Amino acid sequence: MKKIATTILLGLFAFASTATADHHNEKKAAKKTIVETAVAAGSFKTLAAALGAAGLVETMNGEGPFTVFAPTDAAFAKLPKGTVEELLKPENKAKLVSILTYHVVAGKVMAKTAVTLDKATALNKKDIALAVKGKSLTLNGTAKVVKADIECSNGVIHVIDTVILPPAK
Repeated sequence: MKKIATTILLGLFAFASTATADHHNEKKAAKKTIVETAVAAGSFKTLAAALGAAGLVETMNGEGPFTVFAPTDAAFAKLPKGTVEELLKPENKAKLVSILTYHVVAGKVMAKTAVTLDKATALNKKDIALAVKGKSLTLNGTAKVVKADIECSNGVIHVIDTVILPPAK
């Protein structure tokens, strides 16, 4: 079975609508770290706050490379009411770290490789099930990659529409 190694977490970048702008923005994004790219995108405020609360900003600004399956603010909003606020409390830091590191894989795994895998091992050492459904890569049968291959200086981001939760022990 194919498997991807382990490492840390999240972010994203909004592309312009024309092909020329897309190419220019991709080159520009590649100069920013995963965290810098996520903050610049503006649609990952919850993720950025969670990374800060979990103490993972420095790690995600590190050399990498990392592959991050980054949930948008809308993805976090799908969680039951009060979940995000509860996770951001200092006493829940370990659980938050586990959830965030479940969205990160060691190495730079571009979409063309990801679609050939049946699983990836996240930083928290739990497997993420990967499958192609229709024309989309899905994670654990629930989260869909809605934008792929956003290159950053320390890895790649794939934007997902649902927060994935690590399996219980």
